[in-house]
Amino acid sequence: MTEVHFHVHGKPEPAGSKKAYVVNGRALVTDANPRAKSWKQEVVRAALEATNVPINPVFHTGAVFLRMRFTLRRPKAHYRADGSLRADAPEFHTLRPDALKLARGTEDALTGIVYRDDSQTVVVSWKVYGEVEGVEVWASPIPPIPAVLS
Repeated sequence: MTEVHFHVHGKPEPAGSKKAYVVNGRALVTDANPRAKSWKQEVVRAALEATNVPINPVFHTGAVFLRMRFTLRRPKAHYRADGSLRADAPEFHTLRPDALKLARGTEDALTGIVYRDDSQTVVVSWKVYGEVEGVEVWASPIPPIPAVLS
């Protein structure tokens, strides 16, 4: 596997809690966030475009290092009256939704495109402020883990 790198533009949506229903004797599981479906479709579209996945893909079978940088729009309070950014405006987004829920939805959407199953992933995700909302994704074979982390 070589590194896969792509951007998804649009407002990132978290994959929230799941809801299960029984319909005609079959269990159906849906995401509690109704907007998550369209976000996942955007992630799939961008991933397919970036990877050129064939009809019968050969997936990486080992651990996949998945990094996701989510960009969310700044609130108006971060700007001065003249439109310039306030000196005390933070770089990192520390409000809801949390990075793990954003990552969950994106990671689920990449299953079957970048890797066989999301259980293969080692994930790092973070949120920053920016003008264009979306996510930047990098997926690669896992690099050697520094001795400090093992």
